[in-house]
Amino acid sequence: MDLSLWIERHAAFDPARTAIRSEQRTLTYAEFAERIRAMARGLKHGLGVGRGDRVAFLGYNHPDFLTLLFACARLGVMMVPLNWRLATAENAYILRNAGVETVLATAAFAAEAQRLAEVVAGVRLVAVDGERPGMVALDELLGTGGDAGNPHVDLGNPLLVVYTSGTTGRPKGAVLRQEALFWNALNAAHMHDLTSRDHVLTVLPLFHVGGLNIQTTPALHAGAEVTLLDRFDAGRTLEAIARLRPTLTVLVPATMRALIEHPQWEATDLSCLRMIACGSQVVPRPLLDAFNDRGVPAAQVYGSTETCPIAVYQRAGDALAKPGATGKVALHAELRLIDRQGREVPPGEPGEVLVRGPNVMFEYWGDEAATREALVEGWLHTGDIGYLDAEGDLWIVDRKKDVVISGGENIYPAELEAVLHEHRGIRDAVVVGRPDARWGEVPVAVVVRGDPGLTEEEVLALFEGRLARFKHPRAVVFMDELPRNAMGKVLKYRVRDWIAVRERRARGGE
Repeated sequence: MDLSLWIERHAAFDPARTAIRSEQRTLTYAEFAERIRAMARGLKHGLGVGRGDRVAFLGYNHPDFLTLLFACARLGVMMVPLNWRLATAENAYILRNAGVETVLATAAFAAEAQRLAEVVAGVRLVAVDGERPGMVALDELLGTGGDAGNPHVDLGNPLLVVYTSGTTGRPKGAVLRQEALFWNALNAAHMHDLTSRDHVLTVLPLFHVGGLNIQTTPALHAGAEVTLLDRFDAGRTLEAIARLRPTLTVLVPATMRALIEHPQWEATDLSCLRMIACGSQVVPRPLLDAFNDRGVPAAQVYGSTETCPIAVYQRAGDALAKPGATGKVALHAELRLIDRQGREVPPGEPGEVLVRGPNVMFEYWGDEAATREALVEGWLHTGDIGYLDAEGDLWIVDRKKDVVISGGENIYPAELEAVLHEHRGIRDAVVVGRPDARWGEVPVAVVVRGDPGLTEEEVLALFEGRLARFKHPRAVVFMDELPRNAMGKVLKYRVRDWIAVRERRARGGE
């Protein structure tokens, strides 16, 4: 029993139904099943890839990313999705760390793949589209004969090694077993009321578990249709919604904002969407309201690479009834909130979020120390701070490492950021801690202006009468853009570093 049987079974029940639609090709479930078998034969007999080996994919969203995923499941091979936004040195580290010997690359990244092969010894390259010098053509591999599976593979086999964004230090590879994707699909089905009648529009990158596993793989488990955009573009996304009429999609705050600010936002008919899922960070209330007001419930989902990612979520009705909440613990997961001494906290009191369940990662690849620190008696320590309300809904307050401790008081940046995001003259904003000789740390607002005339005094005035005085930012710093990772999360460590450099320069000029 491996995950490729999802596709085999749907091909038997409804062979002509569309499984995947993209610019490259459209595959029915029967065609998708055959392509998975051919990919498995090619890897096994053409390249000698076997159980426990690691194979990487480098490219924009592409049907063969998913073909490779299910072929790896069939063979007991581990897939390593590469973030195409990373520098060569960063992806080279991942290839070495994971011991990857085979990389599939799309045409747009053939040159980058060849650079990787020059610096990582022993890497073989496969060209997904057409032929490239020094690369094996995938079309040639797909013609390989032989059997297309491994009888010793089951849901307990590792399938994905997904590297975290590396906001501090080197990224770590979260190992997800096939069973994690199975239970995650069941959680997703409950969250979305997902059935074979749905049509998922995937615009987030598949190299991240959000783009891959919140809706895409669950849709294939359900026998639904998936449309892939190679990458997010606000105009193309709105056009796809208007023309293809999908029922579901996943967005993050940065893509939500891009859609809302697009000239076609108001004119685009969104009535086909039963709901959207959104998350990756605390979602500003104005973004939620913009979708809810259009009759599209914006349901928040909480999780991480290590949870596959679905751990906590809202359903459509919850999104409209309680905007801003993260939701209730997933159908197949457990949740605890603890204080610094490891004691469970009562409702209403902030604590670190712990998650346990069959969707949680097995380990960090090759890092026993990090695994022991993150997984304690099966509980994943997320590093996020949240609280449960009286109805059992989780509200995420902030990242544990981002909490500003000023004069012994905890200040949660997300609370301040919510105030900043309400102002129309502010396009984007975060709050970070800055070292302070008297208080230890003080909060600083880092703002991207929407109104060029916005002043520091106007920003600071927003907090008067809204929050306790000790929580107010002590300064405002203006930036042109905030640094973000591939999923739109602000890289706060870079913001803190930038502020530190700025202040050193200012002191040097005094």
